[in-house]
Amino acid sequence: MEIIYAVLIVGGVGLLIGVALGIAGKFFAVEVDEKEVAIREALPGNNCGGCGYPGCDGLAAAIAKGESNPGACPVGGAPVAKVIADIMGVEAEVVKKIAYVACSGDCDSAKNKYNYYGNTSCVDAANIPGGGAKACEYGCLGLGSCVAACEFDAIHIENGKAVVDPEKCKACGKCVEACPKKLISIIPADTKYMVKCSSKNKGKDVMKSCSVGCIGCGMCSKICPVDAIEFEYNLAWINQEMCEWCGACAEKCPKKVIERIDE
Repeated sequence: MEIIYAVLIVGGVGLLIGVALGIAGKFFAVEVDEKEVAIREALPGNNCGGCGYPGCDGLAAAIAKGESNPGACPVGGAPVAKVIADIMGVEAEVVKKIAYVACSGDCDSAKNKYNYYGNTSCVDAANIPGGGAKACEYGCLGLGSCVAACEFDAIHIENGKAVVDPEKCKACGKCVEACPKKLISIIPADTKYMVKCSSKNKGKDVMKSCSVGCIGCGMCSKICPVDAIEFEYNLAWINQEMCEWCGACAEKCPKKVIERIDE
């Protein structure tokens, strides 16, 4: 009888606890947005932050609330945007973007101040007085910090300079964060012309360190029929909203630093 009583007591206590937990679960239950759950399942799960939100969970919540569009995931691209748009019952708007390296200074055109034998890290090299071995203080150091940061094998060092593979690039932005020289930006993939230089030095100083740098001569600005080219700190800058893609600036540039990138 003592064993039976013990079993009944333990069973009764377990039953009471179960009932209490069930009531508490319903009372403190957090309402789940089914759309948010479905969107999260559709996202690739890279948690790269390229969308501007803290991981895929943050983006899913933002899309479900209408704070972001279905095509905000740069990794998922059009296929994922279509799935999410169907979940939300809207049209998908996807603008493919890619990373762009604004530097032309490879081993053939850019000079070095000295030979660097330190860690294979642009960040470490940039912390050395003078900002690294490159004679151009704004130039790509070519040590691959961006390559190490890329999860998609979309950026490589070729002839001493970072080069992006637009077919593989997901525009996650990790290479942008990794570059200590701030040479990399995310741009729409259909952008026609870009200035492939970031030097803010005067023309004579640019020519001493790199044979293909922008010398701030102003020829591109003078020939542009729509005044889409401006200068800031001796560096040409193309206003993409005004540019009509005529290509006159690229033809006139004496250093050929303005390039057509969609080809």
